[in-house]
Amino acid sequence: MSTLTEVTRLAGRVRERLAALHPGEPLGDLKTLPGGHSGLTYSITAGHASYVVKAVPPGQRPVGRNDVLRQARVLRALAGSVPVPGVVAVDEPQPAWFAMEFVTGEAIEPVLDDHRLDASLCRTRMLALAGVLRGLHRTEARVPGASEPLDPTAELDRWSRTMRAVPPELRPGAEELVERLAASVPAGLPPVLTHGDFRLGNALCVGARPAAVIDWEIWGLGDPRTDLGWFLLFTDHRNFPQLGREIPGLPTEEELLAAYLDGHPAPPAFDWFRAMARTKMAAIMGHNLRRHREGAHHDPDQERLPPTIAAMIRTALDILG
Repeated sequence: MSTLTEVTRLAGRVRERLAALHPGEPLGDLKTLPGGHSGLTYSITAGHASYVVKAVPPGQRPVGRNDVLRQARVLRALAGSVPVPGVVAVDEPQPAWFAMEFVTGEAIEPVLDDHRLDASLCRTRMLALAGVLRGLHRTEARVPGASEPLDPTAELDRWSRTMRAVPPELRPGAEELVERLAASVPAGLPPVLTHGDFRLGNALCVGARPAAVIDWEIWGLGDPRTDLGWFLLFTDHRNFPQLGREIPGLPTEEELLAAYLDGHPAPPAFDWFRAMARTKMAAIMGHNLRRHREGAHHDPDQERLPPTIAAMIRTALDILG
């Protein structure tokens, strides 16, 4: 069956469900929404309302990033406790899909994206988002079908494998870094709901307010320090040589951590997780660069990554002392 036929059938299913929610109101066409990182992402209107539809790609299994129903479950569980788009329809027959509210806002990563936002606004948004992360980690929401929690050892194993699949010349110092992390793995904290890629670039903001956290493809149960270390990584453009842009006045890691803690004590062994976040970033970038050079995914922009990969490894070693 052709992809066009599959999309036509999907559009029919979506329009049928939305018509029931908006009787007598005009329905728009299902349009591809650029910028999605997994599955298929579309937009559609129904009357005066706008929705985003995420669907499993034709012919692919609903696993990993393509498991859109898993994303729908966490969004529904978090409704009312964390700002997320509201889910309005879920359709489980394959290819599965769900529809959520279209939230208007800007998703901009200040130190990496090309933008003209005022520096003070970037600072305010980032500090506000620290409170959202705190709320996520404190939520008592229970999500059906959540996988087993990842402890620090499992997190290190995962990204060590990714790192070691990168050619050694692209990851100078990585073996020493992995060995030092493995020699000092801290005890895990009680698992919480984690986003997996929590940062300002994955939050739709309206003015200074985070209106919705998006891109829940890799949510899970895990150590809260994993999310927190990743979030703090994006405060300083110097972490991203040849990629980052200087934004005067952005919160320092210490300020962002204080905003997250809100007067509570700092978590133990947090430097290990700061180093782990840099290890993860270096592994991801090295993986992407390797795929480009091997021809699996042509993207000349990946050639800008080596200085940042090296800096991530170097600063992670510095953090570990």
